[in-house]
Amino acid sequence: MVETRQQELGRQGEDLACTYLEGQGLVVLSRNWTCRDGELDVVAVEGDRLVVCEVKTRSGPVWGRPDEAVDQRKLSRLRRTALRWLAKHGVGWCPVRVDLISVTWPPGGSPHLQHLRGA
Repeated sequence: MVETRQQELGRQGEDLACTYLEGQGLVVLSRNWTCRDGELDVVAVEGDRLVVCEVKTRSGPVWGRPDEAVDQRKLSRLRRTALRWLAKHGVGWCPVRVDLISVTWPPGGSPHLQHLRGA
């Protein structure tokens, strides 16, 4: 399967996000985990807290800021999907935080990453 430019950009943004999170001391447990409720881009752990990260990558402002793509409906879906992840992996109750990582990566330029904790 040939990856489109958008898919490649999204994958690169997720790679950058994982590297960043690991540099912040988090341990990445899953990437692109899917179930009937949706997909979790990155699932990590920070201490005893599960951290679900939605990663949005854009090449520029044409489609708006990356964080503008995450609304309350999307956050609810992420929380519901996180509960399914916990059940699937046999994890009992633990605190869950939903984060947003926005990556702006212009063609030929350097990426800019912003991490919003507790979106």
